[in-house]
Amino acid sequence: MHDDATYICANCGEEIVIPIDLAAGHSQSYVEDCPVCCHPQVIHIELDDDGSANAWGEAE
Repeated sequence: MHDDATYICANCGEEIVIPIDLAAGHSQSYVEDCPVCCHPQVIHIELDDDGSANAWGEAE
């Protein structure tokens, strides 16, 4: 299991590393500002049964 994942900012295109809260469930969504361009992103995280995380961001 990994406790971090990456997504690509929908505004600036930078790859962003984010921590994963494994206790928050298999499907997670929250809003976070991009640390590079400061635009808000809706972050989606899906955890597989083996603990692999798939993360992506959408412009809010």
